[in-house]
Amino acid sequence: MKELASDAGRAGTNNASKRSVHAALAGNVAVAITKLVAAVVTGSSAMFSEAVHSFVDTGNEILLLYGYRQSAQRPNQVHPFGYGRELYFWSFIVALLLFAVGAGVSIYQGIHHVLSPQPIERVAVTYAVLALSFLFEGASWIVGWKAFSRARGGLGFWMAFRRSKDPPAFMVLFEDTAALVGILVAATGIFLADTFAMPVLDGVASILIGLVLAVTAVLLAMESKSLLIGERASPELVAAICEVARQEPGVAFVGSALTAQLAPNQALVGLSIQFDDKLMAADVEACVASIERKVKNLHPDVVALFVKPQTSSQFQEAVRLRFGGDADGPATRTPP
Repeated sequence: MKELASDAGRAGTNNASKRSVHAALAGNVAVAITKLVAAVVTGSSAMFSEAVHSFVDTGNEILLLYGYRQSAQRPNQVHPFGYGRELYFWSFIVALLLFAVGAGVSIYQGIHHVLSPQPIERVAVTYAVLALSFLFEGASWIVGWKAFSRARGGLGFWMAFRRSKDPPAFMVLFEDTAALVGILVAATGIFLADTFAMPVLDGVASILIGLVLAVTAVLLAMESKSLLIGERASPELVAAICEVARQEPGVAFVGSALTAQLAPNQALVGLSIQFDDKLMAADVEACVASIERKVKNLHPDVVALFVKPQTSSQFQEAVRLRFGGDADGPATRTPP
């Protein structure tokens, strides 16, 4: 399969995502402090923008870890399906902060220094700090890339990003990528400003850094919003659940499933099944219990499975009324 092949694999990927967040947090704390000191010493607008970027990233990693913790709370009567979407909520907040604070402050500082350019002092210090920052961010990027690569399997980068159900897995990678690009932009701007005695270029670099952060934030916000609203589970999971039901004795027709992803490792499933007309009520109940047991044993990600007895014609009509087309997957009929 092109996505994670098993629930155990998804759990492993989830742990890898957490490790990437911890790695990014450790790197950003060191980098943020170093950049801020360098910005104060040199007076560079681009360096100050980079310091703000790193502090925002540090806060973002803390929020993502908080989201992980909140999403792990047990279900209760008020939230019967748990708190899984807390992670999606905090991921959306992270994207907003990156846009409002990271991009906003960088662009503001850049415009200020373009209108009132100030010469950069102690350029050598700036280069040294940027070089160290690149090493720290690069190490964090490698950890994030490994976690994301493990999650995407054989999918292309963009498709894996669009289909991912684990925001921190791609958020850390996108933030670190933006950080590396920002460092290169800052270094280029400072070099040109110093070489040509045009400090206005330092402000231009700061604006460019802000634009990089803004684009990154918009992409992350769009994907986080989609997950927060509610996306379906992976097609592979839907197909696997339908296959389990199709193999159950007494099942005549499996009308696919309606699903909702509640968290990276939590899915809600509603399954449409037509049972053999010869089955009694007790037999149908036993069949449903067997399907539920097998599905949850094979796919622990399924936190709730609802089975609706429904003929194939009723299923097709329900799909037409709801979507005007197919449900999450193809309907399957058991062999005679």
